[in-house]
Order: sequence, then C-alpha cells, then structure tokens
Amino acid sequence: MTSVNQTPSPESEPLLRISDLTVDYRIGGGLGRKRSFRALQGVSLEIKAGETLGLVGESGSGKSTIGRAVLGLAPVTGGDIRFDGRSITKLSKKERRALSSDLQVVFQDPYTSLNPSMTISDILSEPMQVSGTSRSDAQRRVRELLDVVNLPANASTRYPREFSGGQRQRIAIARSLCRNPKLIVCDEPVSALDLSTQARVLQLFSDIQEQTGVSLLFVTHDLDVVRHISQRVAVMRRGEIVETGITEQVIAKPHHAYTKALLLASPIANPALQAERRRERRLFLDAQPALSTAAS
Repeated sequence: MTSVNQTPSPESEPLLRISDLTVDYRIGGGLGRKRSFRALQGVSLEIKAGETLGLVGESGSGKSTIGRAVLGLAPVTGGDIRFDGRSITKLSKKERRALSSDLQVVFQDPYTSLNPSMTISDILSEPMQVSGTSRSDAQRRVRELLDVVNLPANASTRYPREFSGGQRQRIAIARSLCRNPKLIVCDEPVSALDLSTQARVLQLFSDIQEQTGVSLLFVTHDLDVVRHISQRVAVMRRGEIVETGITEQVIAKPHHAYTKALLLASPIANPALQAERRRERRLFLDAQPALSTAAS
C-alpha cells in the first residue's frame, strides 16, 4: 500500500463542511411509546477538493451516521451540511436525485449493493442513461470504467455472482464513478475483504483520486487502513469527534487515549507481534477503565 502524503492547500474553500451536526434516531419504547437515541452530538468537520478524510471509530461510534447524513439517509436534528457551497441539509427528493451526480457512495458489502439480476454493463450504464446519456455513450463509458478499476472488458456481460468479493467491490467503485462525482462516501469499503485484497482496493482508491481529483470520506474502524488512504483523520467515540489532524501526526503521536486504544487494536500480519500488541492493549485498557467499550 502507498501512503498518501500530500494535503490540499489550507486556503481553499472546503468541498464539504459539516457544522455542529446532531442526529437523533427514534426507537421503540414498548406499549406504543418511542424514545430518541442521539447518534451524533455537535459534530463539525470539513473535506477539501481532492482530499481524503478518514473517519475512524469502533462500531456504534457514529461514524457511519455521518456518511448517511451527508447522503440524506439519516435524520438531521440540528446543525448544517454544506456541499460545494450550498446547504444540503434539507433537500427535497428531487434535489437529492440531482445531487447524485456529484455525490456518490461505496458501501461495505459489494454483493448486496449490486443487483444480482443485472449484468455489470446494465449496473454501470443504468445511472448514466437515467441522467440522459445515450446508450452508445453509456456503453463506451462502461468500457472506460472497467479499465479504470482493472477489470477485463468481457466483465460487462457477466453477473455479480460470477466475481470475487474484491472484484465486486471494484465494480461498486466503478459504479460510483459513472457520473464523475466530486465526493464519494466510502462506508467500510474494505472491511469485508482479506488483507491482500484490501491493499489492492486501497491502492485503487488512491490511483483513482490521483487521476480524477475526487474527494473521499473514508469511514472505517481500522486506523491502519486510514494510514494508507487518508491525508487527514477524525477519530469518533460515542457520537463525538475526540481527535482530528494530519493522519501521520495523529498516528505517530495520538493525544486522546481512545485513539491510542484504536491503534493497539489494528491487526498485524506477524502472529508474535499481534499477540504482543493484544497484550499491550489489555494492559492499556486496564489502566483506562473509561475506555472499556473500545475493547470490543
């Protein structure tokens, strides 16, 4: 994997700016009563054009909720989300559909996100044809996209079930690029893949960003993944951001104890070193009882 070292100019206006974002979910309370669960509390972050922000935290930290809020899939209780200079916090369905050309997503499970009854050609060409692209131009773009994600041209006539998990994720990435978006929300896109496939997919994301200038909001639970894909990182715990900064600086010298716990949770290919890291993590968590939920 190749680390990303360049950071966009700090003077440029952010492509995405989230300000004081709060998200509450309504959940059942029995006997017809419902109560609210606060998934996000006053979250603020920004992403510049051409930048990757890694959003990292354990399961339930709220990191995926931020991505869902940006995509219009989570109920925004308070705060504002601005994309490319305008608020997208409360768009109508029609406005949200129009935004899809600039804002795309790659989900965790590439199989369930791909229609099993459609060929790869149909999956990739459908969003283009819906937006008015001719069939011939859409097919030409499909061939280009398959080449971008390093899949053979004959993949277009096959079905998702005929591909491995890593190949299906490449197809999902190709679909997200169909309409030349400005930002892609990547929700745990490599967590279901083995380590060697993860490395290839992460390198693909880096290559695509270098070629197209697309920005990425990269949601993950693994700080080691963040190290290789993101220029900056925001660490989340219990619906709040506890640490943010340049990725290499945060990983080299984390300030928050929770960030240190996440670093010790990152897997290592060497079994002996992995066992030693687990021992260090247990000792660290024993000394930090308030972080016991990070041990899961």
